[in-house]
Amino acid sequence: MTGLMTGSDVWIRRFHPPAEGEPERTPLVCFPHAGGSAAYFHGLSRLLSPAGIEVLAVQYPGRQDRRGEAPMEDVREIAAAVVEAISPWAGRRPAYFGHSMGAVVAFEAARLTEPRVLFASGRRAPSTHRTEAFHLLDDDALIAETERLSGVSSELLADPEMRELVLPPLRADYRAIETYRPEPDAVVRVPVEVIVGDRDPRVSEDEARAWQAHTTGEFGCTVVPGGGHFYLADRTDELAGLISRRLAGLPR
Repeated sequence: MTGLMTGSDVWIRRFHPPAEGEPERTPLVCFPHAGGSAAYFHGLSRLLSPAGIEVLAVQYPGRQDRRGEAPMEDVREIAAAVVEAISPWAGRRPAYFGHSMGAVVAFEAARLTEPRVLFASGRRAPSTHRTEAFHLLDDDALIAETERLSGVSSELLADPEMRELVLPPLRADYRAIETYRPEPDAVVRVPVEVIVGDRDPRVSEDEARAWQAHTTGEFGCTVVPGGGHFYLADRTDELAGLISRRLAGLPR
């Protein structure tokens, strides 16, 4: 495998960039879940583009077109690499959206920068701890857990060749998030908007609202009725509306 690659063209996917001559859009950096890729945010990008928001989807190493790179196993290292990669957009002060593991990576990135707002989706607050060791499970058990959350399709994981591609980055991501320990007083100085499904087995509403202790800025929490851990897969329209309304209310 090759070493870690850097640069926005390696780390960032732009699915709907503005055409030449179009007004600049508000950048929204999207951090995927464990085992996820930039492609997960294609639909969100399509919906937000007309609202003047451009999704900058993060592609972690070890998956899809970066499968030749070793996956990273440290949340803070991932966050630092993303901050470096999005430096071309720093002057426009991007907003951050992270789902599940991505919410914590986005939080650590926000500690290094000051995004317009941090959207923390489908993840309990850093200060709330559950003892989990899914990264130590054997392949079949890890796949079963992923299927239970509906994070990866059963058909995909049934293919032996695809399993060989999916499992290493998935396990590395689980290791990264399960060994992550924030400083007790870790905070960001930007607004934090938390979004969680009311049927999410990984996050209770109390654990979601505990994010308030991690910001000195405004705080909001949206509970999605009937939403599971991957509520955004079939509620993308609602999510896009929430994001666009929140960004529209912020000073430029």
